[in-house]
Amino acid sequence: MYQVVIGLEIHAQIKTQSKMFCGCPQATDGLPPNTAMCPICTGQPGTLPVLNLQALKLGIKTSLALHCRINTESKFDRKHYFYPDLPKAYQISQYDQPIAEDGFLEIEVPDEKTGETVNRKIRIQRLHLEEDAAKLLHGAGENHAYVDFNRAGSALMEMVTHPDVASPAEAKLFLQELRLILRYLGASDANMEKGQMRCDANISLRPIGDTNFYTKTEVKNMNSFKAVERALEFEIERQTKLWDAGTPPDKLSTRGWDDVKQITVLQRIKEDAADYRYFPEPDIPPLHMKTLAEEMAKKLPELPAARRARFTNEYGLSLSDAHILTDDLNWANFTEQTFSELYAWLRSLPDMEGLSEEQIIEKNSGKLARLVGGYLTSKLMGLMADKHIDIRTLKITPENFAEFIALLYTNKINGANALTLLENMFDGEDPTHIMEEKQLGQVEDAGLIARAVDEVLKSCPDQVAQFKSGKTSVLQFLIGKIMKETQGRADPGAVREALMQKIK
Repeated sequence: MYQVVIGLEIHAQIKTQSKMFCGCPQATDGLPPNTAMCPICTGQPGTLPVLNLQALKLGIKTSLALHCRINTESKFDRKHYFYPDLPKAYQISQYDQPIAEDGFLEIEVPDEKTGETVNRKIRIQRLHLEEDAAKLLHGAGENHAYVDFNRAGSALMEMVTHPDVASPAEAKLFLQELRLILRYLGASDANMEKGQMRCDANISLRPIGDTNFYTKTEVKNMNSFKAVERALEFEIERQTKLWDAGTPPDKLSTRGWDDVKQITVLQRIKEDAADYRYFPEPDIPPLHMKTLAEEMAKKLPELPAARRARFTNEYGLSLSDAHILTDDLNWANFTEQTFSELYAWLRSLPDMEGLSEEQIIEKNSGKLARLVGGYLTSKLMGLMADKHIDIRTLKITPENFAEFIALLYTNKINGANALTLLENMFDGEDPTHIMEEKQLGQVEDAGLIARAVDEVLKSCPDQVAQFKSGKTSVLQFLIGKIMKETQGRADPGAVREALMQKIK
């Protein structure tokens, strides 16, 4: 048996208007090749880089969110290597004085023994800023490559973890939580499929109980969370066979993930450690960041883990609902506004008069949490998926959704008709108006329910006889018939009570 040792290197494209050291646009999706470039992007003689202040601010903000120590002084360096996507033969990056070091990110993982969720701390070694390289395009069957410089010089942040990741599943969870943090901060859209977040993994094995580090393999070309997980699973299988055969990896190597064949493919053997001949970038002065770090610390928003905890503690949502609803900042804000509207409505009710805010929440949070969580994560999201509607284009406002929940909470509408009402709210209309117009509201007329019960009992003598002979399962059939008789508008509880009184 072997222990898995994984370290991750993540590049995230910073969400700025312009590139790291020039005024060219950062987002170049959809632009013709080589149209978002300038002499600075291509390293022409005589050009001077100018640091993007917003990129630095977002880098510091991300570092703080990852509990990193901000270096009071930092600098940029030239990283030298020759490749067609790097026209000036060096990349402006950071070597020995990155903007931040010694952080961590906690992720929630299932405990192997109990199955319960526990927190795992993955240490962050460093976070630094750098510029991206150009993009190489290889035509099928052609013996040459094309270079698109639109991406050259784009603002990146690179985060490097310690080898603390213990499994492919943990790697996936770490990346998902990191992406969420980047989006909450507005630091990056971090879409792996679009190349806005890229991950390389270093993986090795060692016998259980052994604390030594053995030769690692670098895995590249993973463009989704699933690809990262599958590539690492494959590497574990491959390296396990080598260890079992008595020939563990003894040379550093780089392998690429083939998503079609679902295997890693050898790209190169690293005989020696790369010598990038780093030296300080002479055209960018050292950074003194104490004041800027203090400013960014004041602007940190509530992060995903804290919001999840608050949604469960304050609103009473289940942990699974809280995870779903905080997994997208738009949904988290929608949920927040919905509860805000509901508690404002509760405070206006006569029977809440004289109660404190805490007492109102304590008295009502359980039922409200079940309604809001259930109808958001199951019903509303399900309908949106069927209709191919995104939260950003949804016409149902938090105010209207809160009103919809209030109708359910006060038994103005039953569960059967609530879904019909919700479907009719997609045009942005007021739920109470729709309910009244389409006669979806719950019937409270005891006489009407009694007449419907009599009608069903008269038309279903066989089922009545079966019930009286002890076959209680037919009760639900009779309730269903009565609900149909009232066009689904009767209170199921009142129907059941009226039926039981008459059938005995």
